[in-house]
Amino acid sequence: MDTTGSLWQTRQQFLLSASVIDSISEFETGQPYGMNWKMTAKTILIQLHHKIQTFEGIGKRLVLVLQDHFLNYLNSNFSFEHVKCDARLQDSMQFHVYELMQHKQEYRINLVSRLSTDASGLATCLGMKAEPKLALIELQRILENKITDRTLLSIQT
Repeated sequence: MDTTGSLWQTRQQFLLSASVIDSISEFETGQPYGMNWKMTAKTILIQLHHKIQTFEGIGKRLVLVLQDHFLNYLNSNFSFEHVKCDARLQDSMQFHVYELMQHKQEYRINLVSRLSTDASGLATCLGMKAEPKLALIELQRILENKITDRTLLSIQT
């Protein structure tokens, strides 16, 4: 899965610092290493969607363990309003949400919440949060801005 972006730049910087290579080309100084949130979310949700009906068919539950930041991303970019905050054991899809906390000199993870839904609820989650009318209005505005007197239809007699 494409979750972290490219590590190539970091690799090349290490090789340069270890004197394995002499320089880094402009081509190799692309985007830094980091989470590709959109691709990760889409990939995970689609994989879950493909698997959840099998789990329902055999009477089992599928549990996704995720960090609170990732759930916040899912909530803000996908349709998660219907996912129940108090997980129900009869739901086939379970989400266990953890937060990373620093306690003195140590890091710990704490269970923040458990959520759940079923196969049809997971299908609903895949719906992106976008207002179709807003998209149409924006498209219309862009097109209207490109229309000039030269592009308008004129009939000469």
